[in-house]
Amino acid sequence: MGENASFWESLIYAHPTCTTWKQEAEGSIYHLASIFFVVGFMGGSGFFGLLYVFSLLGLGFLCSSVWAWLDVCAADIFSWNFVLFAICFVQFVYVTYQVRSVAFDREFQELYSALFQPLGISLTVYRKIVLCCDAEVITLEKEHCYAMQGKTPIDKLSLLVSGRIRVTVDGEFLHYIFPLQFLDSPEWDSLRPTEEGIFQVTLTAETDCRYVAWRRKKLYLLFAKHRFISRLFSILIGSDIAEKLYALNDRVHVGQGFRYDIRLPNFYHVALPETPPVQPSHRSHHLQRGSPMRKPTAGLTNCGSFLAPS
Repeated sequence: MGENASFWESLIYAHPTCTTWKQEAEGSIYHLASIFFVVGFMGGSGFFGLLYVFSLLGLGFLCSSVWAWLDVCAADIFSWNFVLFAICFVQFVYVTYQVRSVAFDREFQELYSALFQPLGISLTVYRKIVLCCDAEVITLEKEHCYAMQGKTPIDKLSLLVSGRIRVTVDGEFLHYIFPLQFLDSPEWDSLRPTEEGIFQVTLTAETDCRYVAWRRKKLYLLFAKHRFISRLFSILIGSDIAEKLYALNDRVHVGQGFRYDIRLPNFYHVALPETPPVQPSHRSHHLQRGSPMRKPTAGLTNCGSFLAPS
């Protein structure tokens, strides 16, 4: 115990204490360096936050180096501050290169700002997602089909960027698909990674559309490597399916003025005991539970010769 006390005493009292303090202040370069340090440590996170921090800290260490060289005339203080300035400069160049390497086309940048950035997804993670679809946006012309009922295999997952898609089954209108919604989220969710299937609905472009498509096998490989991306898509697909369910629920009416509510099936059965309950179809039928109550869409275009490229 005595040895520890002597160690701390020697550490604290070995050096002479300051008896007199300098009356004049340090030069303006020293205070400018301190201002850079204070402002620099207020930076945020992300790429641009790192650029902000490293740029201001680098300027602060550079001013400290100049101050040590001109005013203090201390080689050790100058050396340490200059080394720290060099480290900040290298980090700034590295982060700048990363920011330039994750630049995207206009449509992918708008997609990031509208869908992924509000969820806190970094540009590096988003870059992996974009590379998985080969950074390609596919065009689907008006009245051409993305998928045909009973014919098109389920081998990809697509997200609509612009335009509007009409979903029908047996010639009956189900709902629309709008930008930032998945084209085939129910089909994707209905199959396991090792299973195969075909579309039970027809998806037709009502306007010229643009969409992003991820190949099924390639996307599952990305999920296996990055569990965070797998959870992200699980949330996005689940939310998309819920929106489609509510879109169907708003359009489904039954006789005697009652509305069929998918959230209250028991109430529906009690309110209309003479009406047989609607049996929910398989999820891959694109939420088909309301389709028997819809009127057929007039003038549905035959899409046999307008299949979108798989």
